[in-house]
Amino acid sequence: MSIDRANLEAISGMTSAHPILETVRRAAEVIPALGERRLLHAGPPIEWERMSGPLRGAVIGAALLEGWASDAGAAEQMAAAGEIAFEPCHQHAAVGPMAGVISPSMAVYVVSNAAGEGTAYSTLNEGYGKVLRYGAYAPEVLDKLRWMNDEMAPLLAAALESEEGGIDLRALIAEALHMGDEGHNRNKAGSLLFLKQLAPRIARVATGRALEERTLAFLGDNALSVLNPVMAACKVMADRAHGVEGSTLVTAMARNGTDFGIRVSGLGDTWFTAPAATPHGLYFPGFSAADANPDIGDSTITETVGIGAFAMAAAPAIVSFISGTPRDALDSTLEMYEITSAEHPHFTIPALDFRGTPVGIDLRKVVELGVTPRVNTGIAHREAGVGQVGAGLVRPPVELFEAALLAYADRYNL
Repeated sequence: MSIDRANLEAISGMTSAHPILETVRRAAEVIPALGERRLLHAGPPIEWERMSGPLRGAVIGAALLEGWASDAGAAEQMAAAGEIAFEPCHQHAAVGPMAGVISPSMAVYVVSNAAGEGTAYSTLNEGYGKVLRYGAYAPEVLDKLRWMNDEMAPLLAAALESEEGGIDLRALIAEALHMGDEGHNRNKAGSLLFLKQLAPRIARVATGRALEERTLAFLGDNALSVLNPVMAACKVMADRAHGVEGSTLVTAMARNGTDFGIRVSGLGDTWFTAPAATPHGLYFPGFSAADANPDIGDSTITETVGIGAFAMAAAPAIVSFISGTPRDALDSTLEMYEITSAEHPHFTIPALDFRGTPVGIDLRKVVELGVTPRVNTGIAHREAGVGQVGAGLVRPPVELFEAALLAYADRYNL
């Protein structure tokens, strides 16, 4: 068995994938697992008893949104009694930022691989602050979600389907990297590019002026609008590298607010987990590190395919949001070349003479060098119902990679 040959095959699948945003659908229409009283969540598998505050808050909010419970207390009782089933988004070709909860009636982006097989899903982005993905479930949070799912989503679906070809997310990401984004926490350019492509389509199909104006304003005012479809695009890419016999490439990194988990291409769908660390970063006024929950979310799928913190050299302004200096952003990318297998042929960094971003995390290199992947992330309040309190940097525990490498050696008799 040639590990390098297997990794080359996995990298080829990841970098040749061509994700296209096709439409928007109700989650239950496209994700069969979302039956009655079942929710998907970010990160590796977890039961209610071990869920963090923000994930519990998002579960409560989803139960209220679906009408399964009349109030927060009833929702908590249902979850504690096992009346709501939980499964990771990653196990159903989906990804969700922060708590990542997807419920049956929620609208999801549908992103497919124009270069072959593969489709992935993600919810619509709610914006910053007090939102469901950070564990908030106040009436205004649910009212916004109802508007997004019931009014904005059908308009987006009609707009996307009004032209053949969808929106080329690989090209959008590549252009955004040249405009100062890194694709994870800084998406200002990408969200404007997204709006630029959507706006004329929305204007073409909208039947009511008020909904058109509100939708365009909502998308334009949210610098994270493009994050969710970008995450689904990254999931499409990562999944094309998964399941390659003998490969040591990491194809998923995800956190549920309690555990940080990874999956490896050549080790099937096994999760390797360890306690999630709390990010170091900057906090919104009135909050501090004492309020922070350990790291949470599926958005590390961006780093998994070579953007996010791996592309921070393209986005020096990100440090104003997550702390650090422009030199730190450059060093972050340079360090990640040490633990990856290739440079991305489509995602390049102007400040590094258009060198491709580091892509393809190699389990062997992480363990040999003791260098773990860098991640930039939002920070959720540790208590349910509060929401986002800041943003910062974090790394997965090295023991995840050590455990995975030992399992790899055992499986392949090395």
